[in-house]
Amino acid sequence: MTLQIQNLGRRVGQQWIVRHLNLHVDNGECVALVGPSGCGKSTTLRLIAGLDPVSEGEIILDQANVTHATAAQRAVGMVFQSYALLPHLSVMANLELGLRVRGVGPAERLQRIQDMLDLVQLQQHADVLPAQLSGGQRQRVALARALLRDPDVYLLDEPMSNLDAQLREELRPELRRLVLNRQKPVIHVTHDQHEAMAIADRIAVLHSGRIQQVATPADLYHRPETLFIAKFIGRPQINCLLPKNGVVCAVRPEALFFAKEGLPCKLISREWLGSSQLLYLDSPQGQLRLSCSTTVEIPETPFVSWNSSDEHHFDEESGCRLSKH
Repeated sequence: MTLQIQNLGRRVGQQWIVRHLNLHVDNGECVALVGPSGCGKSTTLRLIAGLDPVSEGEIILDQANVTHATAAQRAVGMVFQSYALLPHLSVMANLELGLRVRGVGPAERLQRIQDMLDLVQLQQHADVLPAQLSGGQRQRVALARALLRDPDVYLLDEPMSNLDAQLREELRPELRRLVLNRQKPVIHVTHDQHEAMAIADRIAVLHSGRIQQVATPADLYHRPETLFIAKFIGRPQINCLLPKNGVVCAVRPEALFFAKEGLPCKLISREWLGSSQLLYLDSPQGQLRLSCSTTVEIPETPFVSWNSSDEHHFDEESGCRLSKH
């Protein structure tokens, strides 16, 4: 089972929301879509799910062209940011509704739902209303509903954005266990970089409705193809030195170190991050961020340096990468 989108686009009036999208997701692979708000992440999912009409391009699911098929005709399991649970129905009734619409008989419905409740560890909450569940439990119900459909592809639209940071971290292994181990293509939209890097096999970065790069998390971090990606991927953000001859030199905060000579700096502030610290430094090249161990001592007159192999070079005008290392 594979999912492929070819030159996909969506236009509203004269404005293109997304355009020229090309992406291939293999069986059992998870691709995360990341990018700033309004870049077209959720629109892309809605096009694949059949919830919005396609203006150009094609959607191929397991070699079948489903570009103009209705949402009901596509074997897609979608998990929404809002969970989309019916508040007046119990957990059991919410899960049963989709099976009933698809004509699954009562005995099979009951067995499949009981098995699913065991899988998502909500056996004791079958008769509970959504409002009586925690955020994490409601998220599990939404996942269970998508899993019950046994779709050909899973589309996850920021499924954990309504949860606090600790709960998101706790649920990441659950998400992998419940969805990613089912050997189906998965597209996961998220605004959380840590979530994308922890869950996805590859990440597609969208900017202004277009995909700028698709790569593994490591390749995106170490070999960004554009200055936008270099700035967007990685926290704390990459340092960008003042352009020289139309070239921007960028260096990751962890690549900077104190030296006997180099770029003169002045400490502005610091943030303690547990096992590391983030230093904000003022320099002739602008403000810099330096990430280091908490045991590193700051010299009275600090000079900052880095290895040339850690530099990323970009064209100032186009933002395209110039160096390949």
